[in-house]
Amino acid sequence: MIAERLVRLVAWVGVAFFFFFGLWAFFDPASFFDKVAIFPPYNAHFLHDAGAFQIGLGTSLLLGLLGWGGLGTALGGAGLGSVVHVIAHVIDRDQGGRATDPVGLGLLALALLWGAWVVRPRRGR
Repeated sequence: MIAERLVRLVAWVGVAFFFFFGLWAFFDPASFFDKVAIFPPYNAHFLHDAGAFQIGLGTSLLLGLLGWGGLGTALGGAGLGSVVHVIAHVIDRDQGGRATDPVGLGLLALALLWGAWVVRPRRGR
């Protein structure tokens, strides 16, 4: 019983950590670089991507805590992280990449979220 509570506490700390740093890196990459990721050279798109994937990790932990099961947790976390990754490619389109990146990455994100929706826990199931 104590071990289970401790594991859940660790998971909640992980949720807070990944969402805090992920959202910071995504929404204010310059500040994140100045305070945390002091590994030159500065690259806003790289930090947007890092933030997107940290948001995905936080989502996976959260869905696990909410009882989504292994596959739903994985698909939901990867799906939300992928959506934020697509947004990074759209807002950073002037920094390089291919014009087709948002479309291809967006299709993958939609497929992942569709899978999470299909396997989500439902009452009475």
